[in-house]
Amino acid sequence: MPLAPPPALDDLVERLGVKPLPDALLEQALTHASVLNESGADAESNERLEFLGDAVLGMVIGHELFRLFPGAGEGDLTRMRAEIVRGSSLARAATRLDVGEHLILGRGEEAAGGRLRERNLAGAIEAVIGAVYRDQGYRAARSFILRMLAPELEQVRREGASLDPKSSLQHLVQARWHEPPDYVTVDEEAVGTGRKFTVEVRVGGAVLGRGSGPSKREAQQEAAREAVARLVGEEA
Repeated sequence: MPLAPPPALDDLVERLGVKPLPDALLEQALTHASVLNESGADAESNERLEFLGDAVLGMVIGHELFRLFPGAGEGDLTRMRAEIVRGSSLARAATRLDVGEHLILGRGEEAAGGRLRERNLAGAIEAVIGAVYRDQGYRAARSFILRMLAPELEQVRREGASLDPKSSLQHLVQARWHEPPDYVTVDEEAVGTGRKFTVEVRVGGAVLGRGSGPSKREAQQEAAREAVARLVGEEA
């Protein structure tokens, strides 16, 4: 039988809507690496649980989308999953649950506003998923995920996979690298009475796609379309 959480975490466990987790496991899920970096304490940060939770999250949301959209293709399912599990979506869910107030942070991270930082909130919620999965199994983790991300799932149910290529790429890139793509115009030439623009879309300096069109916007959309196809292919 799992240990009851310390009183300071009672309200968090209640908001999570899960059975009480062992003290050490829940505290690990809330412990940012900055604590270890500053104190050298003999403890674990939440990074390993975050890794586990990310895998469980992808499985649960992937299966739910597979069930909800029987006619959707792989590319559309991938884009919808990326929309739901991206960092900003997880951070919103963490904020709804007031996870930030329970984060265990180093002094520097605390002073820098770490309780409100999107990356910390998203990582913590993935770590909590990992903790629930380890202690209570897949069913409990699935129930927690679907309840926690119900607003995001409902939005996808309403909108489906109707995202344009640039929006789709934005979500895919944010989910994988936690930074936005960069569109760079690499060529512009006269074609008859108009112009032809060539644009590359890059992340961290690496080119993901290239496109051309009579306007920068259309060239960017083509570059994004190529990049989305590439990223979806890599995940296949």
